[in-house]
Amino acid sequence: MLKEKRFEFILNQLESEEMVSYESLAEKLDVSEDTVRRDIDHLYKIGLLSKVRGGAIQRSKNPLTFEDRNSYLKREKDVIALKAQQFIKEEMTLFMDGGTTICAIVNYLPADIHLRIITSNAMLIPILENYPNIELILLGGKYHKQTASTVGQTTCNEARSYIADLYFMGTCGVDSKFGISAVVKEDAEVKLAMLASAKKVVALANQDRLRVTESFKVCDVEQIDVLITNLATTDKSLDEFRQQPITLV
Repeated sequence: MLKEKRFEFILNQLESEEMVSYESLAEKLDVSEDTVRRDIDHLYKIGLLSKVRGGAIQRSKNPLTFEDRNSYLKREKDVIALKAQQFIKEEMTLFMDGGTTICAIVNYLPADIHLRIITSNAMLIPILENYPNIELILLGGKYHKQTASTVGQTTCNEARSYIADLYFMGTCGVDSKFGISAVVKEDAEVKLAMLASAKKVVALANQDRLRVTESFKVCDVEQIDVLITNLATTDKSLDEFRQQPITLV
């Protein structure tokens, strides 16, 4: 069973039972207790549960309730969001652009993590209000209703004035030949500005975005460092990307 499916199972068990043990989960999932411990350690680190002796319980002190978070998990974008957590470290400066997958990543952040998030995504404002140790910098510019984000020359210039440790890039299309592309020209321009000022670039794409090309090119695939999808890394849909100098997650 894929680890993301195990995560979903563990959280569903917690919703109905309130407390789960390593032993019972190992039996139900048909895996070793060591595997269950690693899964619970990961879910604990990203704020989805609390660890107790012999197992785990619901965690009630997150900015979002357990029910809110768990309701998202079944969606493809939240598999991506869970995978993305491994790249986020304390005290990082992050670029985040528009899109609901970006919102999903933020939803799974630990409640007490210290970060600086620089974004064009206005949808992050009400979410990040609940995180006391995250500094939110919203880039100025023209508000684009279709993407709920700021765009334009001001947005791009402001993005270039920062240096980010990590850039989470939402995508509209990802193709091994034509690269990463966007539906909206102004959105592509903001992505390119963030790309130029980030030390590491992590692109996010569900399976429906693969082998898709939109009208406005952002960059070649080789210009990113990591591609996260909702698929297993062994999935045949990713074969065309294996020759690229990127990490598939």
